[in-house]
Amino acid sequence: MDKTGFDVNTVSKNNGQQAIEYIQSIVDDEEKFPDLILVDINMPILNGWEFIEAYEKLSITYKVDVYMLSSSVYENDIERAKTYKSIKGFISKPLSIERLTELLKLV
Repeated sequence: MDKTGFDVNTVSKNNGQQAIEYIQSIVDDEEKFPDLILVDINMPILNGWEFIEAYEKLSITYKVDVYMLSSSVYENDIERAKTYKSIKGFISKPLSIERLTELLKLV
């Protein structure tokens, strides 16, 4: 059990390319597929927007809550996030334990 009080399995990737490759490698395994994905806008190699574009091309059928996570408070980033069907919301950094707990309760 982690600090949120939930028993979670966390997978973290160093850049957007690694993240999309990981998702592609488990796309046919619903048991391994995440319930929650946090995507940082400013990831290296593939940024958050590029990750989302690649993710949406995979036509994922599982229920996954995807949130764009960023230190950006620019209204255009928040509005852009709303244009993607897979993004459930926009979260401004820093991500607190309380906010993460709220997200985990929803999945």
